[in-house]
Amino acid sequence: MSKLVRNVGTAMLVFLIAGSVSFSQSSAEALYKAKCQMCHGEKGLADSGAGKSMKVKPVTDPDVQKMNEAQMVDAVKNGMGKMQPYKDKLTDAQIKDVVTYFRSFAK
Repeated sequence: MSKLVRNVGTAMLVFLIAGSVSFSQSSAEALYKAKCQMCHGEKGLADSGAGKSMKVKPVTDPDVQKMNEAQMVDAVKNGMGKMQPYKDKLTDAQIKDVVTYFRSFAK
């Protein structure tokens, strides 16, 4: 009986760990949701109220698509247009990760 309980307990633990891994957010996704989504929208389409009112360009806009990763990183660090700079709020690695996440919407 104790062997059965141990095996069932082990199986439950494996399923619990596997389930929590698949439902966890990436840190870039969490940062995007916390810092960017309110203006850039859930999928980078600038379809939020703030994005529309500030005329934020969506990730599909040709001007945005022309920007390379370094230009986007610079825009996030130093601000661009009405966007505030994040150089004092996020690390370089966090900025690069959130830019990579944002660029994934264009694919």
